[in-house]
Amino acid sequence: MRKPILAANWKMYKTAAEAQAFATELLANLKGQALQDDVEILVCPPFTALPAFAQAVKGTPVMVGGQNMYPKNEGAFTGEVSPAMLVAEGAAYVIIGHSERRQIMGEQDAFLNEKVKSALEYGLKPILCVGETLEQRQRGETADFCQGQLAAALDGFGPEICDTLVIAYEPIWAIGTGVNASSDDAQETIGVLRQWLKSAYGDGAADKVRIQYGGSVKPENVEGYLAMPDIDGALIGGAGLVAESFWSMLQTAATIKKA
Repeated sequence: MRKPILAANWKMYKTAAEAQAFATELLANLKGQALQDDVEILVCPPFTALPAFAQAVKGTPVMVGGQNMYPKNEGAFTGEVSPAMLVAEGAAYVIIGHSERRQIMGEQDAFLNEKVKSALEYGLKPILCVGETLEQRQRGETADFCQGQLAAALDGFGPEICDTLVIAYEPIWAIGTGVNASSDDAQETIGVLRQWLKSAYGDGAADKVRIQYGGSVKPENVEGYLAMPDIDGALIGGAGLVAESFWSMLQTAATIKKA
């Protein structure tokens, strides 16, 4: 059975001091708990707060991830952060291809393919994001579009990618809008993504891949998503900024047992 992974993506929020305060509160809740046996805990702070947060949770079950990276070890890339830098500061994961990177920063599938390759080269586990716009959904293009994003970002990889890959399905129309896809809608699309993985890499390899849902996930609705057979976690935005609500979702995830 795949262990669910709940990841708080803080985006451009929290200073180093605020990140440390969050860590203190989260770790106080975790003290004496074996919750990490049933759910993987991940926080992705902004780059400026990542070292402080990583130091605060060092030696605990809380994992740390980067929100983005440039696919080179070093070089004249002003304002960018390399995979080697993330690893040096304690990151184990990195988010790749979030819709805000795709839409606002103009990142294309071929570039994201480079990022996945580079992340793996440096031992980072990629969380690859895919998702459609409202217009694409209304035209019935969700399945084809999301499968296309997946195929392009994973071009050239064999079944071994499934050992470390995490996928996050984040419908663009649900991110930061307060409007979330229903659990049935999320399961339908994530089921399609699982089928693509099976056709590309085989059933055994595809069944290893954890696929998250992201898009206005809250303590009130997280259980419905995690109860679905193909949904293995959540990529959480606003609700992941508050230690109390993140803790609540972690507790919920730890209680869900799927066949």
